[in-house]
Amino acid sequence: MILALNAWWGLATAAAAATVYAVLALAAPRLGSGAIRGLLLAAWLLHALTLAEGLLGTPPRFGFAPAISMTVWLMLTVYAFERRLFPQLQAHWALAGLGSAAVLLVLIFPGASYPAIASPWLPLHWALGIASYGLFATAVVHGWLMTRSERAIRTIGQTYSGVPLLTLERLTFRFVEAGFVLLSATLLVGWLFAETLYGPGLAWKWNHKTVFSLLAWLTFAGLLVGRARLGWRGHRAIRVLYLGSGLLLLGYVGSRFVLEVILLRS
Repeated sequence: MILALNAWWGLATAAAAATVYAVLALAAPRLGSGAIRGLLLAAWLLHALTLAEGLLGTPPRFGFAPAISMTVWLMLTVYAFERRLFPQLQAHWALAGLGSAAVLLVLIFPGASYPAIASPWLPLHWALGIASYGLFATAVVHGWLMTRSERAIRTIGQTYSGVPLLTLERLTFRFVEAGFVLLSATLLVGWLFAETLYGPGLAWKWNHKTVFSLLAWLTFAGLLVGRARLGWRGHRAIRVLYLGSGLLLLGYVGSRFVLEVILLRS
């Protein structure tokens, strides 16, 4: 199971990505903006190659660790675009640390192999789900920055992230709204076309993944309604965001972790 990437270049790119991420996480306070951008781009590209080796290999592999790795990569993608709009945003050291850990996790738990896929639409279904994970994870990072910024304003009179608090809040809920749309589409497609996606006899099932995913959907729906109708903001809204994200994480990642690591089943 450990170091099970299929090709030597997969191991090389994973090791290089983890190293560049680690350098960025540790040395970011002492680096200039140009060096940070260069390291972040290099790590992002190496990380993408590592993901491609697992998803496009022979056979392709996927599981809880690749799902986490892809989620972090999507977070970094969004962050790279955000930095062009808000150069003062300061979260690269934390995201780089997450990136390094995510890449190394895939080396240890590369996931289950899929020698045959029942439907060519199944990867699209996976992509919708992982994209919703990435958007909600990005919202969680912004929520964390909001909390730190609010605490910093009370103590030193300026935001922790360098971005105005109201701007952070607005960005956080834009990501929640987009993630909610994709999560709704993922659940709807899974409910309507389960047998087409997974094969005959594999219809919608009320398993742990389904239950936790629906609970997450209800939590995010309650958050958006509460914000629109009841004016939920600040700590209350962030706590609900954390709760929904935790439930969503338990949905696919949690169930696959139990199968792959605890029960040792593909």
